[in-house]
This record gives sequence, structure tokens and C-alpha cells, in this order.
Amino acid sequence: MKKHFKILALFTGLVVLASCEKMDDTDMTPGMQTSTTAVLYASNNSNGDISAYDLKNSGSSATTFTSSASAADGVYFDANSNTVFQVSRTDKNIEGFKLGANISLGGILNLDVSLKSSNDMESPREMAVNGDYFVVVDNADVDKNAATLDGRLFVYQKTGDSFKLRNVITTDFKLWGITFIGNDLYAVVDADNELAVFSNFLNNMSNASLSASKRVVIEGIVRTHGLDYDESTDTMVLTDIGDATNTQTDGGFQVITGFKSKFNGVSNNGTLTMSNQIRVAGAMSLMGNPVDVAYDGETKTVYIAEAGNGGGRVLSYTNIMSSGDMSPVMNTSLAAASALYLHKK
Repeated sequence: MKKHFKILALFTGLVVLASCEKMDDTDMTPGMQTSTTAVLYASNNSNGDISAYDLKNSGSSATTFTSSASAADGVYFDANSNTVFQVSRTDKNIEGFKLGANISLGGILNLDVSLKSSNDMESPREMAVNGDYFVVVDNADVDKNAATLDGRLFVYQKTGDSFKLRNVITTDFKLWGITFIGNDLYAVVDADNELAVFSNFLNNMSNASLSASKRVVIEGIVRTHGLDYDESTDTMVLTDIGDATNTQTDGGFQVITGFKSKFNGVSNNGTLTMSNQIRVAGAMSLMGNPVDVAYDGETKTVYIAEAGNGGGRVLSYTNIMSSGDMSPVMNTSLAAASALYLHKK
């Protein structure tokens, strides 16, 4: 059955929509913005819809892009094609939704899938984009043997309005969050406290098993999950879900400034110490299961997709000067929040 949504406003590169639900626990006061457009996209595993928060304007209510998925993870906005992409855990593929540039205000629009990949994956999660290449994590047990840790990276190439599966990389550790820094793909080692990198990842053009170029222990983390890197400030942010059975109180995130030199300065299988990081965690933070993160280097704001606390939230934190507990600036309900993507222009 098709879903519908009401158009409330239109601004550069984005149709802004308002959710029909009132969010009683929302408080939004973002840092100073100089960009003309700042939109935070969020996916979820509750109804599969995409939420978009206009950080330049209201920010307190979500635009809702309805989808046919009942659960979704990785999300991305391509400004060049004015398309929102997300990973459908329902159909095990990537789905893209083109936004019309000239839409009358106040109308009802049927949002149909404009382009999608083949249904290749088993348990798709996060997505990272580099040019025309879309890489999606599959965290299913590849060999069905719990004693041997593994995961897969599905590499799709987008040409025009179509996707083609180029190749599949099998890893020797469980996967969740991924992000590109240049041509290097950084990946969290799920169920662990490590960060791995695959140098020149897209040069691997055939189906293959591949070990990371380097793995580093991130001190202070129990179980890393989400990550995001801001090139302009050379800052990496990693989330820690702690004990996966505690979804309410033991989560946190760690900020690593000067990331490249710090990471490069640690030997393979070495440890990046807490003295090189800032950690935010505690009861005031409302983090129990922070599964993903987006970082805005311009405003020094950390956005968190919190899957567990209160049933799910989108949170933000600013003025992070030192380790400790702190209350979120933004606190918006989003059931089973799963992934974030920040688009600025």
C-alpha cells in the first residue's frame, strides 16, 4: 500500500515535510550555522520512513519521507540528483527517492522508489558513498559459524538511474558502521572496541576475502558501532553502545580531533589512548544504544541516532570541551532510530 505525505515547504534541494505527530520532548538549539542548507536525515527500524530535520529553520519537527520499507538503516542525500537514498532492511537493497524541484505547496505527493539496487543482501546496515560507488555493510554471519567472525561489504556502482552490484568483499570481523576518508574505507569492528581501515578500498574490484590494512583499539569503548568523520576539522566521532543488553544508560561517544595523525601514529593492533580523545557518557546524556552519529565540524555539533533510550531518539550535543556527562541540546523522539546523514550546503 502506498503511503502519502503533505508538503509544507520547499527550499534549496529539499522538500520539507512535517510529521503528523507532535513531538513533546523536543528541544533544538543548534550551534551557529553559516551554511545556507543544513538537513539531518535519519532512518529507523520502526516503520522504515526517512525523517529530515531542517537545522536552519524549525529543526524541532521532522519532515517525513514515507517508504515501502518497514525497517531501514544507512541513509544518504545526493544533492546533485536531489535524491534521498536509504538501505531497506525489508527488501535487502538500496532504494532512492527523487525529490521534485517544482512541487506546489500544500499538495499530496505519492513518493515512489525512483531507483533501487538488486536484492542481494541478507542483513544490510550502514552505507558509505564515494562518488558513484555505494558500499553497504551486511552484518549477517557469512559462514553461519558463530565461532568465526566475518562480514560482507557490498559494492554497488550507480550509473544514471540504475545500480549494478560490482563486487562483494568478505571480511574477517563483524561489521557495522563505515565511512570513507578519501579512498580509504574505515570500519568499526562490531562486538569489539576496534577501528579498522581498508586502504584504497575501491581498488578491490573482484569478489574476495580481505583483511583490514590496519586495526586499532579505541581505549574507553566497550562496543563501537557508529562513526563519522569531518574532513574540514580532521575530527572522527565514534559511538559506544556498551553492553548491548542495556539499551538505556551505558552508551556514549568519543571525539578524536587531529584524527589522521593520531590514528597513523598508532601501530597495527595498537591502542589509541583516552588521553587522545574526549568521551561523553552518563545518565544525563540519554544514551543507551547510540547506533550512529553525524558530526558537524562547522558548529562542532555531534548528532546521535539513539536506538534504545526512551524507545529511540535523535540527540545532539554542542560545546564538548572535555570528557564527562552532559545533557543533549536536541532531544527528539524517533522510534528505533538507526542511521544519520548530515547534508550541508
